[in-house]
Amino acid sequence: MRHRIVVLGAGYSGAIAAGRLAKRLRREDVTITLVNAEPDFVERVRMHQVATGQQLRPRPLREVFAGTGVDLRIATVTGVDVERRTVTVTGADGAEDLGYDTLVHALGSRWNGADVPGAAEHAAELAGRAGALRLRERLARLDAGRAVVVVGGGLTGIEAATEIAESRPDLDVALVARDSLGDWLSPKGRAHLRAVVDRLGISVHEHTTVESVEADRVTTAGGGTIPAAVTVWTAGFAVHPLAAASDLETTETGRIVVDATMRSVSHPDVYAIGDAALAMGPGDKPLRMSCATGEPMAWQAADSIAARLTGGKLPNAPLRYFQQCISLGRRDGLIQFVTADDRAKPSVLTGRLAARYKELICRGAVWSVANPTFGLPTRRRRRTAERDASGSTAEATEAAA
Repeated sequence: MRHRIVVLGAGYSGAIAAGRLAKRLRREDVTITLVNAEPDFVERVRMHQVATGQQLRPRPLREVFAGTGVDLRIATVTGVDVERRTVTVTGADGAEDLGYDTLVHALGSRWNGADVPGAAEHAAELAGRAGALRLRERLARLDAGRAVVVVGGGLTGIEAATEIAESRPDLDVALVARDSLGDWLSPKGRAHLRAVVDRLGISVHEHTTVESVEADRVTTAGGGTIPAAVTVWTAGFAVHPLAAASDLETTETGRIVVDATMRSVSHPDVYAIGDAALAMGPGDKPLRMSCATGEPMAWQAADSIAARLTGGKLPNAPLRYFQQCISLGRRDGLIQFVTADDRAKPSVLTGRLAARYKELICRGAVWSVANPTFGLPTRRRRRTAERDASGSTAEATEAAA
């Protein structure tokens, strides 16, 4: 009997893990089934571009995995039974149970508007392609002078606000941040971000909490209102609820708790990667939800599974950060270099060069999906691979793309 590996989700983490497992293991020894709700690979880091009307190249998953031996199932995951070692999926032919010997949970995250009244009913979101396309339609219908409010001062909110303001200078764009704008950045990074926001005419409401969303406004703490023909919600993400509904050990927010090999601490036949997992990084700090985290987590999980099945050496390369890459429209950007535990360093890269750098990072992320064995198992080369894939040097990423 061949060992059955089932990977749930074909985002950056799941797609890389499935492809890497297919290259690391022999087809006569294992079966690898990849389950995804959509037939195309979605470049989630570009959803703000989709929302402003830009066309992205289609990337059918069947083409990505052609000839790899990965069995692609286009279906929605509706249940996970970790005691019976089965997952329930629903596709075009109805529901079925898939048995597994090893499960890789990579279902990612979705937008979280449930905690604020009116957000789910009235706000748009950018967590997936469907939401980005709906927002694109809403923005296209807006007349000049109408107000767009982006709620959330994190990376997604900043990228959305600047992209919309650059592509539609006729709109009145506002950004609402709970704290100071870019307060996690270095002084140089904050100064550049502020300069770009001012140049694009974006109104910034700092230290502001949105308490409710209506069709034409948002209401802030204290009873103030901000007009909004369209509200874009980027204030936080929620993980897929299936993990919390199972017997897996999860955090209060539903993320699966894993060890350094991305293996569940409660169920050794389950691995979790990407936004679905809570893994610890340098300084014993939780790794943040991001593409920069998800890709090395996928490498770690795939190599750990392969090592345990073949009797090889477990990977020991630590997961760390090198930079945060922020798009500020198509012609500007901000690369904030950070410590291993994600604290800002003084150095930054800005302007058009930073925009090109970020574009190479996005291309490199897609390249990693199609080339899942990028990076070698030795510690030194593994670190080099992680640095290149996350974009530590523009030259290395350009070569990879």
